[in-house]
Amino acid sequence: MKKIFSPAHLLPVVHDWMHRHPRRTAIFAASGLLLASSLIVFASLYRKPVAIEPAPTQKKVVKAPEKKYYSPLTGVQVTDEAATKQAVTAIMIENSPSARPQSGIKEAGIVYEAIAEGGITRFLALYQTEKPQLIGPVRSVRLYYVDWLAPYQASVAHIGGSKFALDEVRNGSYRDIDQFFNSPYYWRATDRYAPHNVYTSFEKLDALNSMKGYNTSTFTSFTRTDGKPSTTPNATSVDLNFSSAWYDTHYDYDARTNTYQRGVGGEAHMDREKGQVAPSVVIAMKVDMTMVMEDGWREQITTSGTGSAVVFQNGTVIEATWRKNDRQSPLELIDANGAAISLNRGQTWIAAIPNGKGTVAWQ
Repeated sequence: MKKIFSPAHLLPVVHDWMHRHPRRTAIFAASGLLLASSLIVFASLYRKPVAIEPAPTQKKVVKAPEKKYYSPLTGVQVTDEAATKQAVTAIMIENSPSARPQSGIKEAGIVYEAIAEGGITRFLALYQTEKPQLIGPVRSVRLYYVDWLAPYQASVAHIGGSKFALDEVRNGSYRDIDQFFNSPYYWRATDRYAPHNVYTSFEKLDALNSMKGYNTSTFTSFTRTDGKPSTTPNATSVDLNFSSAWYDTHYDYDARTNTYQRGVGGEAHMDREKGQVAPSVVIAMKVDMTMVMEDGWREQITTSGTGSAVVFQNGTVIEATWRKNDRQSPLELIDANGAAISLNRGQTWIAAIPNGKGTVAWQ
């Protein structure tokens, strides 16, 4: 007969084993309790896995670059768009020895220099964003200066002028602010004698322009760029001779400021209030000059057409061609490849050197 075992048959055996092995029994019991506790803790803490959604990708906000504005006259950065449209004012400034040192000349944006009479040079100074409060001595205008200022839609500050110049500037097409008809906006200084002592200021000229409605100017000028001193300069000393030692000019290139320190008549050319004149760009344009009969014999310069020119900037020289299609067209400077030359930002000084008489030299 087959013997059948049941759990009850094992109890005496187990009890006997536990009695004979108490240490092992204690270990097994402790292990069992630990296992049971672990199962209970696991059961209480267990949470069904939850799918984690990836965090939404945040779009990177790209800040639009701040818009910059530049003076169309000088290429210098200005505060806002309104500043780029400010009215341009052209002022005739004397350059005889009795007029030196002048006031306000260092702050002009563009200066045209040419012989006015008897070999004496005179300046046509153009201003837009700079507003000097003492400018002069102011003198009379000639027709060729009118030709140069016409493209800038500029007011014309002067004291009379030659017949042809006055016929043109008073024909209703210009913003004429002649001292003859606007004397409250000019005055005579007491520390100089006539006719070298008429001055004005932009406090007065801005008020005059505003009264006449001359509030903005629209024009095309030179293309501008950020210049850097050349590592191989070839024009650090420049001589532009107009007529005689009193009016011949010299420029020394200053790499530290990337400007040309200007001299005239053998001395540093000083602005009485602001120090030595130092344009960023110097241009010598060769022009035809003759004598014509107006209200007497007057110098006359051919301003339209083309001619040779030399551009000095960054300590270097560019031999170029100047071009001006007509009175109302802007002056252009063209390189040997027929492309417009970009000029450094800042003051530009343009000297009209007479063919056959004046000279241009550099080293």
